[in-house]
Amino acid sequence: MADKIYRVDMTALKATIEDVPEEWIGIGGRGLTSTVVAKEVKPTCHPLGKYNKLVFAPGMLSGTSCANSGRFSAGAKSPLTKGIKEASAGGTACVSLVKLGVKAIIIEGMPEKEGYFGIHIDKAGITIKEETELVGKGNYESIKTLMARLGDKIGVIIIGPAGEMRLSAANISVRDPQGNIRSFGRGGLGAVMGAKKIKFISIDDTDAPGTDLVDKQKFMDAGKTFAKLLSSHPLAQGLKAYSTNIMINILNEAGALPTKDFRYGQYEEHEKVSGETMAEIIKSRNGKPSHACHRGCVIQCSQVFNDKDENYVTSGFEYETIWGLSAHSGISDMDINAQADRIMDDVGIDSIEGVQAIGLAVEAGLIEYGDAEGALRLLREIGEGTPLGRIIGSGAAQFGQIYGLTRVAATKGQAFAAYDPRSIKGLGITLATSPMGADHTAGYAVAQNILKLGTFVDPLKKDGQVDLSRQMQIITAWLDCTGLCEFVLLAMAEHMDVMVPNVVDMLNARHGSSLTMEDLNNIGVKVLKTEHEFNLAAGFNSAHDRLPEFFEEALPPHNTTWDFTEEEIDAFWNF
Repeated sequence: MADKIYRVDMTALKATIEDVPEEWIGIGGRGLTSTVVAKEVKPTCHPLGKYNKLVFAPGMLSGTSCANSGRFSAGAKSPLTKGIKEASAGGTACVSLVKLGVKAIIIEGMPEKEGYFGIHIDKAGITIKEETELVGKGNYESIKTLMARLGDKIGVIIIGPAGEMRLSAANISVRDPQGNIRSFGRGGLGAVMGAKKIKFISIDDTDAPGTDLVDKQKFMDAGKTFAKLLSSHPLAQGLKAYSTNIMINILNEAGALPTKDFRYGQYEEHEKVSGETMAEIIKSRNGKPSHACHRGCVIQCSQVFNDKDENYVTSGFEYETIWGLSAHSGISDMDINAQADRIMDDVGIDSIEGVQAIGLAVEAGLIEYGDAEGALRLLREIGEGTPLGRIIGSGAAQFGQIYGLTRVAATKGQAFAAYDPRSIKGLGITLATSPMGADHTAGYAVAQNILKLGTFVDPLKKDGQVDLSRQMQIITAWLDCTGLCEFVLLAMAEHMDVMVPNVVDMLNARHGSSLTMEDLNNIGVKVLKTEHEFNLAAGFNSAHDRLPEFFEEALPPHNTTWDFTEEEIDAFWNF
């Protein structure tokens, strides 16, 4: 069965199924979401208005047996950055869409009537129905209700109260294989879904045709080598043992762990919140120190965190969230931090924006540094819809503007995660130049600057950093088209000569194409240029590719500064 485009018109409350245009056949994931947004969305439109569109697209390897390929992309014009945005997530919905032959879902228009709607996709097609039961409910309760209503195997794409309130840091969540929550975290895409009055999309792949392979043996041969190199890599094993929070101690040692709103590069209480400590806590409470957010993941960097009574609290408890609550805001209690993570997952807010805003609440004098109960209270206000809760739920940049703060780590309106660019200068170039705003995953130069994977570029010096960031952003752009997890890059950095050809072979064996390694590079370049051109048409210019002024301050312990000239940064776009 040939893949199809599922187009949903929320103004007419009708859905149509279309053939895939020829120019979209050879792309997927981020490449497809950005292509559709660039072609069909007015760059100057209001992100929450009728001209914006929300696009979901599985990757080109999603739904296959390829290791770590179960991710898909969401894209739109971002309410947070006001530019183009793509975010990715795992969970179960992606594979179900592939089985049903859904190349992409394009959601356009806005309902004229009040109320929210649920969209259901199965082998019979797509239906739109008014939804009343789940409106105002948190993600945990809503997913549980949908599983009881439609079966415990369904895929779910959903927004929480933050999305319904159209807060600019609202995310879109998905159900993982155990019924827990993963998210399209960044860029406020939940607000776009809320503006279109969609509470959820459910996917039932019962009796679906499944996934075809043009050359099964070739696919299996390449996939076996790929999976072996990925799962045996030392950092992949470290992520499985200690989750993404393995980075706390690594970044602290490197002097690049932002502390007290990016004033210092090291945190005295780092051991209390490290990945090693968290793993010990999880094991002692019969939780799961490793856990897959989607089928086929061989890294399993997620986990299940229980409280002291061994009751479930949260899953997918990420390094960036823990950093923002601990080093950034002074809360070194893992149980408090886990509660905060659950609140943000339930209300449907990007946890990076959420924890950055908590640190800025300290700057504004709303709470004290280390005030655990105060932090939880502020996060609960998001779901309650109080004026202060809405400000926090609108992200760090908005919070800083409203409270008159100049020390706000954000570019293009999007908050930094847990890395200081003065001590990881290659990543700093990514944070400055990415069309996505300050997105560390857009070109994770930490791999070469800090982890020394494949090559080493001194993180404290400017030399080679622009070229490194450009290379990583190009690779990441084409990787995001495949549906592969970002962490594949860590092993790939040391096995480029084998793993990239593996990916090429799997893509060709899956689709019957004749791609080369050069073609992948060209796809990455095209994606970045498409996104950059959209942003330019939306009103962006080189001034938006700048880090905040306070990064001119020296960062202890290395006392490095952000010392790139404007010309050096702008040279990034000289492809």
